[in-house]
Amino acid sequence: MTGGVAAQRERLAEGLRAYGASFTELGRRFATLLGVHSTDAFALWEIASAEARGTPLSPAQLSRRISLSSGAMTALLNRLEKAGYVSRTREHTDRRIVTLRSSVQAREVADEFFRSVNERQDAILSQYPPEVLERFQELLDQLGATVDEALTEQVRQT
Repeated sequence: MTGGVAAQRERLAEGLRAYGASFTELGRRFATLLGVHSTDAFALWEIASAEARGTPLSPAQLSRRISLSSGAMTALLNRLEKAGYVSRTREHTDRRIVTLRSSVQAREVADEFFRSVNERQDAILSQYPPEVLERFQELLDQLGATVDEALTEQVRQT
């Protein structure tokens, strides 16, 4: 490859933008299937993903992940709860802390919707040694951290 680090950054950024655009479109289609706004679907996706990792989210954590005010987050959670896709529970010893859980119905719909793309991505990832994938994960984490730092700096400057 030619052009040095800046050119490589641009090529990588273009690939990530293209992947992000496809990911966003997939999210929109998932929202349509659920009959909710795309922001609601992305929130549900975050809730279910965090649960699957064994680290369920609170409303405050979710609002930081999808950049919503507390009022907008409350309205979003009310809609998802009314639709039967999430529940708010008090599982922590500190009863003020609310934990978000996705419903069985939401997980079943998501599993079916994402099965094909997950299988295709797993097939691609299986072609790479675990060490390469770990290094790529490190790269993505570091690149994401630089963007997060820039966003934090911009907030401080305003």
